[in-house]
Amino acid sequence: MTKQTEDKDELVVQLRARINELMAINKSHQQLLGKQIQENEELKKDNKLLAKQVDDYFNVRGARSVS
Repeated sequence: MTKQTEDKDELVVQLRARINELMAINKSHQQLLGKQIQENEELKKDNKLLAKQVDDYFNVRGARSVS
């Protein structure tokens, strides 16, 4: 083979390796993003529940002071 062909073959090997690395990174990021989305949804539910509890507390407290 000529030097130029060998260089091209080596470049192709390097590019394939890099593509595989990037695909692995992408998969990892997708998994992490999925976990973060799930956690975010759970936090939203928790915040709504907490807001309801705070509202209920102040409504009960306010009703007592009015009586």
